[in-house]
Amino acid sequence: MGFFAGYFSYLLWMLPALIISAIAQAKVSSAYNKNSKIQNSRGITGADAARHVLMSNNVTGVNIVATAGKMTDHFDPRNNTIYLSEGVYGATTIAAVGIAAHEAGHAVQHAQGYIPNKIRSILVPITNFGSRIGWILILIGFAFSGYYAYSYSSFDTESVTYQLGGVLLVLGIILYSTSLLFTLVTLPVEFNASKRALNTIKSTNLLTGEQYSGAKQTLTAAAMTYVASALTALLQLLRVIMLAKRRR
Repeated sequence: MGFFAGYFSYLLWMLPALIISAIAQAKVSSAYNKNSKIQNSRGITGADAARHVLMSNNVTGVNIVATAGKMTDHFDPRNNTIYLSEGVYGATTIAAVGIAAHEAGHAVQHAQGYIPNKIRSILVPITNFGSRIGWILILIGFAFSGYYAYSYSSFDTESVTYQLGGVLLVLGIILYSTSLLFTLVTLPVEFNASKRALNTIKSTNLLTGEQYSGAKQTLTAAAMTYVASALTALLQLLRVIMLAKRRR
């Protein structure tokens, strides 16, 4: 019963994040499905839109290539390449223009030395290590602290094992917190890339009227998934901290 009670408690705690994540994913799917069926009036492809954003911001030397999969679009600063998915690279839809312009916005950030983007790049290897090792240390720390023991009253809180568990918990929480930091830094990076993309689209009349609104809708919906990720990371971290404070 203790396991199921703990699992149910965890679900209740994470419920806000689960709801927001579900809503965000539904909005992304809805916006993408809707705007991927509408052809833009200028007949430009996603690749064309990415080139247009780069040229408008005086950024050169960026490769634009097609990549397999759906919604696998991303910019890789390591080789200065924008990867556009099959439904974006050669597509002439409103969604394709918006998504490609967004990825070009990341390339512009990289070229212009956008500070939050630099910070996120630095955090990538740290977060990859911290998110993996952090959870391992947290679980071991709880085990050593007797958190899963059947009788807390019989557990020696002065033992070396218990104290070691506390140290491992602290280290694990610190390492895992890098995931939250990464998601928080990601927010301004993603919002800024969309802002750069939409500003260029609007100022150069790449898309106008309802078509511009459709591209904006697609990018706004996608941005909400990052907000949901940040909330999820925050609630998970707070949950672990609360459980750690309840050690005996």
